[in-house]
Amino acid sequence: MAIDILMPALSPTMEEGVLAKWHVKVGDVLKSGDVMCEIETDKATMEVEAVDEGKVLEILVAEGTQGVKVNAVIARIEGEGVAPSAAPATPAPVAAAPVSAPNPTPAAAPVAAASAASDGSRIMASPLAKRIAEAAGINLAQVTGTGPHGRIVKADVEAARGQTASAAPAAQVTAPTPASAPATVPRAPSPLPYAEGTYDVVPLDGMRRTIARRMTESFRDVPHFPLNIDLEIDKLLELRKQLNQVGAAQNAKVSVNDLVIKAAALACKRVPAANASYTPDGILIHHHADIAVAVAIDGGLITPVIRKAETKGLAAISDEMKSLADKARNRKLMPEDYAGGTFSISNLGMMGIKSFMSIINEPQGCILSVGAGEQRPVVKNGALAIATVMSVTLTCDHRVVDGAIGSAWLAAFKGLIEEPIGLML
Repeated sequence: MAIDILMPALSPTMEEGVLAKWHVKVGDVLKSGDVMCEIETDKATMEVEAVDEGKVLEILVAEGTQGVKVNAVIARIEGEGVAPSAAPATPAPVAAAPVSAPNPTPAAAPVAAASAASDGSRIMASPLAKRIAEAAGINLAQVTGTGPHGRIVKADVEAARGQTASAAPAAQVTAPTPASAPATVPRAPSPLPYAEGTYDVVPLDGMRRTIARRMTESFRDVPHFPLNIDLEIDKLLELRKQLNQVGAAQNAKVSVNDLVIKAAALACKRVPAANASYTPDGILIHHHADIAVAVAIDGGLITPVIRKAETKGLAAISDEMKSLADKARNRKLMPEDYAGGTFSISNLGMMGIKSFMSIINEPQGCILSVGAGEQRPVVKNGALAIATVMSVTLTCDHRVVDGAIGSAWLAAFKGLIEEPIGLML
């Protein structure tokens, strides 16, 4: 029998990907575990293995095809048994939904969504998803969520709306518009105000599309507010110098960013209300400080996570951060490397940026923007002096972290940065 090979969901947020390369051709005989193809997601490029044995009958999606939806049929093989789905070559593979699954959604493999069951439990859905569902008359209890912790997001509702529309009787589709309802005229896209030949078009890849979508949703749906503070870092720089002198024999080198990561993690433990995430069912207070650190790569940025950063020494944080940054730049990060952070840091100080405000990396409750350290005039004991000062901005989700909590976190962070001996305890 012919078995369909489906586009797998290789990360919790994946909705589509690029079929970068085929490692097989029509007529090849596959064995379980053979690498079939490479899939490029918005985060990384991963190899996909065959699950069952069989002869390749058809390759339905060519190399380099962009925007291939999750669960789309990409190839067929001749084999026996149930139709398998490709799985990533990772320690914990995520399999796409089987062909026989009812109403597959064009999104990542879904986590079980909270629904309005007979016990009256609340539905986990983003505000935008709720508005779209209400306008379309969709019952959210019947929608599977693919967002964090099974939360229903915009893509889930749109998928459900598309399925409802395709299943509707023809009479409903062609029903005349009531006289009282205004006619809807499709609006043509506005022409660009630029003359042909005066620009080049750079196609959007999966990463840039995802960044654009997530940042738009976060900036629109999350009530942000910033808190700014200046930190004197002369003692921090002296500590870093001493640590690097001691670690030179072991080729260990600690950066200012490593010290900031450690200080942020300890501040999260001292003010746990800031190490939190908003959900419709309640605020999640995380047990550990899993610090997501923004890393710039070709085509965008990604935030690999230092897990349980409050428990790790500075040398361990430095080594792990170097390894994650290298994997990020080579598009080799796995989902476990970047998913599930509880607090984010974005550092543009090395680029000379004095101060800036970042957009919340939802569902995290805070993100810290770190500027450049520079010598500035300060007043000490009523006299003018010179100190190395670094400006930071804490952007907070006001649903989770209000001004008092954010201020308490910054006070704890300031104490650790200006008296960095606390980082060694």
